[in-house]
Amino acid sequence: MNRLELLWSESFFAGSIAQLIARLTGLPAVVLLLTVGLVIGRAGFNLVEPETLGRGLQPLVGLLVSLVLFDGGLNLRLAGRDLQRTVVQLVVVRGVLGLLGGALLAHQLAGLSWPLAWVFAAISLATGPTVVTPMVQQMRLLPGLGQILQAEGLILEPIGAVLALLLLQLALGELAGWADVVSLLGLRVGGGVAIGAAGGLLLSLVLEHLPRGSGTEQEDPLPLQLILGALFLLVSGAEWLLPEAGFPAAVAAGVVVGLRLDKEASQLDELIAQLAQLAITVLFPLLAADLSWAELSPLGLGGVGCVLALMLYRWIVIQLGSIGLSGLGWSEKLILSWIAPRGIVTAAIASLFALQLEAAGVPGASNLKGLVFLMIVLTVGLQGFTAPSLARRLGLVIQPEPAAPPMESPAPGP
Repeated sequence: MNRLELLWSESFFAGSIAQLIARLTGLPAVVLLLTVGLVIGRAGFNLVEPETLGRGLQPLVGLLVSLVLFDGGLNLRLAGRDLQRTVVQLVVVRGVLGLLGGALLAHQLAGLSWPLAWVFAAISLATGPTVVTPMVQQMRLLPGLGQILQAEGLILEPIGAVLALLLLQLALGELAGWADVVSLLGLRVGGGVAIGAAGGLLLSLVLEHLPRGSGTEQEDPLPLQLILGALFLLVSGAEWLLPEAGFPAAVAAGVVVGLRLDKEASQLDELIAQLAQLAITVLFPLLAADLSWAELSPLGLGGVGCVLALMLYRWIVIQLGSIGLSGLGWSEKLILSWIAPRGIVTAAIASLFALQLEAAGVPGASNLKGLVFLMIVLTVGLQGFTAPSLARRLGLVIQPEPAAPPMESPAPGP
């Protein structure tokens, strides 16, 4: 028990130090969180050993990530048909082309077998809001572009998680073919969205008719407690009914609550966002600590080339996905093409799948995990450091308001 307490304490402390350094230096917080995780983990001083938590790590990660997804859905208010069409079109095109291109690059450059290459491609679809949202907020990206990037992650992350699990089952011989994958994908994603929407509707009705406490609305802790209790029960129940349906349920519940309550939801945004940020602060170093250099070294230059090619391939996908969208100029397309970091869900899925593949005796399981973590390291590192300056050069950031000039004292009278 003392070792487990120390593990969580070290992870919390390391994450908070990374956030402090980010505040003092202006460096991207996600890059620093990843760095401290590598330093304290198996790739560094081996102070934190996530495997000590055993199977209990995955459910905890799932619940905390669902909080981040719910927070994103709560703020996902895509006003205007043009913005909605942009998100839908980009998500559909990237979902199809990203899956095909990711599998081809993983097979040809990184040397993964075709079954594992398809699993990697599905995992790589998730541009997680756990890293996109802090990056967008810190670099002060224009609201429309920030909403597109956040919506892409919120939609593709749960879909990618479900698809990756089904492709894993296909690789293990538990599914007969691609027809089963497609049908189960629709069932689990659609079922998760339906469960989440129903739960979000019920939760919003309860919050609408909730008697107010004696203090102000900001001081009343009951709405936040109800939201957290209902969210965790909703996600766990969805997972019990349909495997991997918890993440789509969390996003759908957040969207419904945000749309129905509007003003009331905005008053809770800050508290929920703080809790979501707290989850990111502890989980990112904890999962990064599970990475060892030995899992990256067998990939060699082929693994690095695969990830870099995948990053460049996104530019082609964005160009094709934006055909007919008049609201995106070349500068907007360029920044959308460059910002695609992978985060906590990607790391958690890769760690879990590697264990299942190794238990089943499938060769190449460690290479799959190594390639996924290499993608996280390179996308977070390269894009985290370069995206803010690129956005400023392109004029796509919110400029700080100029300070008001000091009031001149009136001239003394005669």
